[in-house]
Amino acid sequence: MYFTDRGIEELEKRRGEEEVTFEWLAEQLRTFVDLNPDFEVPVERLATWLARLDDEDEEE
Repeated sequence: MYFTDRGIEELEKRRGEEEVTFEWLAEQLRTFVDLNPDFEVPVERLATWLARLDDEDEEE
């Protein structure tokens, strides 16, 4: 188990029943980066990865 899994598990446990839009998620990521600029690159990579998930299926 990676250390980050604990945060992911907490997110799932505390908010797993909620439904959110990608618009809401994008705004939360922007706010997080505004408050924590050192995390700009990892958040950018995560956002890009999420945005392109379907691209991998189309290439096969």
